[in-house]
Amino acid sequence: MRIDKLLANMGYGTRKEVKALLKGGNVRINGNPEKSPKTHVNPSEDLVTVMGEEVEYKEYIYLMMNKPGDLISATEDAHDPTVIDILQPEDQVFDPFPVGRLDKDTEGLLLITNDGQLNHRLTSPKKDVGKTYFAVIDGKVTEEDIRKFSEGVTLDDGYQTKPGKLVIIESGDVSKIELTITEGKFHQVKRMFEAVDKKVTYLKRVMIGELGLDENLDLGEYRELTDEEIDYLMGITNLEQ
Repeated sequence: MRIDKLLANMGYGTRKEVKALLKGGNVRINGNPEKSPKTHVNPSEDLVTVMGEEVEYKEYIYLMMNKPGDLISATEDAHDPTVIDILQPEDQVFDPFPVGRLDKDTEGLLLITNDGQLNHRLTSPKKDVGKTYFAVIDGKVTEEDIRKFSEGVTLDDGYQTKPGKLVIIESGDVSKIELTITEGKFHQVKRMFEAVDKKVTYLKRVMIGELGLDENLDLGEYRELTDEEIDYLMGITNLEQ
């Protein structure tokens, strides 16, 4: 990992601020002064200090991605590019994986981490963590659909879903809605609308719990979660950071 990326990840400032630290001779690697931001280090083996203070390497990485509709939510795939493939090498080195799955053609909020425990808690139906989706529907969505979704609908395989909160944004021959569900069955949102004789033509996840997709992220872009966002996710899954 590049030394400037390591120090930025560890909270020593922006890349620009880290470069200033390096240029000022404040950074040492294994006791030797280092001024080049491009120098690579092995965080688990090399001793890095800033102004004499040892840099403690972080174990976990937490990312928010605005997933485009042409990537597989997996770590690898034999046929299609995955969300991991578009990460920078300095982030791939953490061996992260997507939290849950978004269908290939579904866009929006995807969390990526190497924290297996948090991943398990966020995707566990027992935790009832809501996932909110924006969708465009072929067909008129009605108050009756809201009622049916609030009671749970029966999917094509006979499974009865947990209650979902359906909000109509626009209703017409083509409708726009938001739907919050606490499960993640295969193609669940699409199958729920099929159960009421309608078809999803566009689907985007916009929120997990109260954590919303960063509107500044274009499709295919991602960023690290803030400390506050990480604390929130830990809190709603009853985990300690």
